[in-house]
Amino acid sequence: MTHYPASILNLIKHISKLPGIGEKTAERLALHILRSPRKDAHQLAQSIVEVKDKVRSCSKCYGLSDSDLCKICSDPTRDRSLVCVVEQPADMVAVEKSGAFRGLYHILSGVLSPMDGIGPDDIRIRELITKVEDHQVKEVVLATGTNVEGESTAVFIAQRLQKYPVKVTRIASGVPIGGDLKYVDQVTLKKAMETRHDV
Repeated sequence: MTHYPASILNLIKHISKLPGIGEKTAERLALHILRSPRKDAHQLAQSIVEVKDKVRSCSKCYGLSDSDLCKICSDPTRDRSLVCVVEQPADMVAVEKSGAFRGLYHILSGVLSPMDGIGPDDIRIRELITKVEDHQVKEVVLATGTNVEGESTAVFIAQRLQKYPVKVTRIASGVPIGGDLKYVDQVTLKKAMETRHDV
């Protein structure tokens, strides 16, 4: 790669620091930016700076926002008695894209992971309990991951909320729609059997 000018090598180096971008992809992207009109390159650079300058955590749900409250928390049509607990802002976006949830969110910013030194004080469990204590929340939907950390975080939160007059539910998990049973892993199939329901 030493045959490129220093400015291109510098761009490749910085692009390759992005997650999932290897050196070859970074090279391809850098050359694409070079061939693009100056206006497009300027807009890309400006949008990166703008994200760093403007985006912050919503003061209510801890999602990503350009202002104090995100669009969801400031939407008066959302059901304020229903709160969906997720691990990260990207999880909230995934639930929103499904169109199946019209309540508010609470983003933990992680999960319990004693092996990594992450305990209850390292994620936003205390803030969730404060929301529940305000008596406006009637149901908390736990939508953490189905891995060991996500499950243990959901169990921990459910136990902490037992003393409050709030319904605590967990998103369903199991065999995906259109899934062929012979290709489903044993853990997923076991979970599907345990959470079976009437039809």
